[in-house]
Amino acid sequence: MVAEPMIDLAVRGTPEDFWSPWRHRRRELSLAGWRHLVVVAPHPDDEILGAGGLIALARSSDVPVTVVTVTDGEASHPGSPTCSPTELADLRVEESRRAAAELGIGPPIRLRIGDGAVAAQQAAVTDALAEILTACGRIGAWCATTWRRDGHPDHEAVGRAAAAACAGTATRLLEFPVWMWHWATPEHPLVLVTRVRTLTLPEAVINAKSRAIAHFRSQTSALSEDPADQPILPPHLLDRFTGSTETFFL
Repeated sequence: MVAEPMIDLAVRGTPEDFWSPWRHRRRELSLAGWRHLVVVAPHPDDEILGAGGLIALARSSDVPVTVVTVTDGEASHPGSPTCSPTELADLRVEESRRAAAELGIGPPIRLRIGDGAVAAQQAAVTDALAEILTACGRIGAWCATTWRRDGHPDHEAVGRAAAAACAGTATRLLEFPVWMWHWATPEHPLVLVTRVRTLTLPEAVINAKSRAIAHFRSQTSALSEDPADQPILPPHLLDRFTGSTETFFL
């Protein structure tokens, strides 16, 4: 299933100035009563971009956190003359491990699904997540994953798989946008404000998240001067993830 709308990285997307006031007007997300947090990322870095602050806040409250990366992110730079897909996967897995350590959690569980092929393997991802959630499951367990309407096929497939896995356990689902900030606007009909919650991040958490993001150099810096090696997350995109809030759909 192809996600709509598709992401066009050739354009700068919706400016952060459009989103920041909108986020601050949303209802606050409460972590009261949480007993375990499972964060499911389609690619290594999505867990930090979308939920790094949530992870840090959960750990500051002694809530256990388990991170699952569905793919190893080997398709981030197709046609790269510098890194093969295997080399990219190795880089991204190590970056994700270091980012996790920065936030005080263990290395992510890797499902090793092919980058770009999650929709075709959605049933397998659902089964794997259901097993993980059952092992972590308890009253007060939450699963945070990418929004099912995020505009990226892998993100949407992971969101659907996590929703199906949560439906079979006692785990509550929380979805975070990553690419929505790029293609949508606050008035877009898919952005249902009644479901949106804002998590306000203290300065120490903002700083910890920024340090975690900095570990993803394969995504934030050019691998070489070749056009195929340009950063996936240039500064104007990173601005959407380094502020004082995170956004979630309930």
